[in-house]
Amino acid sequence: MLTHWLLAAVHLLAVALGLWAVLVRGSAFRRLADGAAEVRNVLIADNIWGISAVVLLISGGMRAFGGYEKGTDYYLHQPLFHLKMTLFALILLLEVAPMVTLIKWRIALGRKVAVDTGRAKLFARISHVEALLVLSMVVAATGMARGVMSG
Repeated sequence: MLTHWLLAAVHLLAVALGLWAVLVRGSAFRRLADGAAEVRNVLIADNIWGISAVVLLISGGMRAFGGYEKGTDYYLHQPLFHLKMTLFALILLLEVAPMVTLIKWRIALGRKVAVDTGRAKLFARISHVEALLVLSMVVAATGMARGVMSG
């Protein structure tokens, strides 16, 4: 029981940290576009967003398919789980462009080359949309926890 509780706590804390990080990243992108922030601020928030996403994926996978919660069969037959995974997939798709760009920025900064911040406003918007999708995942998860739409 303690393992179940700790795994759930880690998962929920990763949601909170990820939501905070993607919002901070979006704001840092916006300030960068306005010339009021440093690239370093974006990269730090992005690192935290990435780490939280990995923790979410691992802890969520363990909870859904590792025998720690209601069981694989429950999740695979729960429409809200499918919604949650669809929202997660949307986040991953939206994340491709910022991720590729930020990898390029890290390489450029390592070589002491200036970065192109021309798409910072777009990436701010993407980050804020991702935050809304994370919140939507929380709504779906609370429905799953209550057995709403159980198959």
